[in-house]
Amino acid sequence: MTRLAIVAGNPKPNSRTLHVAETVAAEITRRHGTAIEQVVIDLSDFGSHMFDPFNEDLADVVRKVVTSQLLIVASPTFKATYTGLLKAFFDRFSNDALNGAAAVPVMVGATPEHALAPELFLRPLLVELGATVPTRSFFISEASLGRVEELVRSWAEVVYPLIARALESPTTVQS
Repeated sequence: MTRLAIVAGNPKPNSRTLHVAETVAAEITRRHGTAIEQVVIDLSDFGSHMFDPFNEDLADVVRKVVTSQLLIVASPTFKATYTGLLKAFFDRFSNDALNGAAAVPVMVGATPEHALAPELFLRPLLVELGATVPTRSFFISEASLGRVEELVRSWAEVVYPLIARALESPTTVQS
């Protein structure tokens, strides 16, 4: 069974960023056709403990992420890049902790001018941690949030075959 982890780096609980990431995960799951175990990690739940290196809840979340075959990593665009909360979370990972995982960067931005932020900032972070990013990122502007399902479907139509191929790869993490 494929394990999918959604990591939402918005400091606001139950954010629009989380909703977009869940929409991306739902569309990938729908297209995948076989069972996917899903873990949702809303980092806003851990903000006050993010810098505690001994926090067992965060250690458990890290274990869930590193044993996932597919990651949806989402952040709002903040100061033209991803949030410090997301950065602090991934600082807990070794450089190759995500080896074998496929990752999909997802960002929500105030304006279309930030559309390249997931490619320029989030993709390199995930690659540095060892993940494979088999396709282009998903970016949505706040003005387009009312059409998120439609835009995700259109994006997935093009990119899902690449995600599926990455999940079939023998280097994908097995549980």
